[in-house]
Amino acid sequence: MAEQADTLVTPDMIRNKGVWGREVVSYPVSVSDIRKWAIAVYWPHTPPRLFWDEQYARTTRWGGIIAPQDFNPFAWPVKSPTLPEFAMPREGGKGRRGMNGGQTDTYFVPMRPGDVIRARTRLRDWNERPTRLGLTLFIYTETEWWNQDNQLVKRHIQNFIRY
Repeated sequence: MAEQADTLVTPDMIRNKGVWGREVVSYPVSVSDIRKWAIAVYWPHTPPRLFWDEQYARTTRWGGIIAPQDFNPFAWPVKSPTLPEFAMPREGGKGRRGMNGGQTDTYFVPMRPGDVIRARTRLRDWNERPTRLGLTLFIYTETEWWNQDNQLVKRHIQNFIRY
């Protein structure tokens, strides 16, 4: 008979719940980075002028070029925010199988040329319940991005499912 775990919640999870990890910092965002990102995202169509035409962008409510909301300043070779070990699936055994349960992104101020983005991640919460897969743990991590003016740029909630 298969071994039944009482809980998949680890002491490490309990210890780290709500604790922000080490911050990582992006390179300064450049107009070229924004243009290239927009071209890639909108390909084969022309991206909105707000992302590449400075003269046009100055006439908008933003007063200049901004980055698309999905722009990632950590896509370049800089150390990215890392996920906590307990969120990552491991091979074999109860609670060691896993899958991505989805994500929710909330956007605040836009990123602009010259911005330097700081990111930090924490274990936000979890819940555990029986499912058809057996005892299942739903883990929620939270990542925040802030600019150099201490303005919140983005909040990313990621759900990991372990069973």
